[in-house]
Amino acid sequence: MNYIRVQWLHETPEAPVLAVSELDDHRWERRKVEVFADGSKGYAMKGEERGGTRLGLVPLPPFDEIAADPQFLPEEITEEEFEAVWRARLETGVPGLN
Repeated sequence: MNYIRVQWLHETPEAPVLAVSELDDHRWERRKVEVFADGSKGYAMKGEERGGTRLGLVPLPPFDEIAADPQFLPEEITEEEFEAVWRARLETGVPGLN
């Protein structure tokens, strides 16, 4: 598994400003938490979607490709960091997202 946190720099209120994803070895999202500009959150995993968040329809591009786009600020994170975000996804003030 791989874990990534991506800040998305944009002005669209309906789109997330931060996404934290668990990826399988082929870079398909298995679980994801998103944060929106208004502070609301959504999450997705196989069979469950909340707050408008969905798993990707294609594998995520390689880290370097994401980083090459100036609107995205990706960061590889540890499994422990992802799990802390995942456990707190329904709480106010999710660790690693504020």
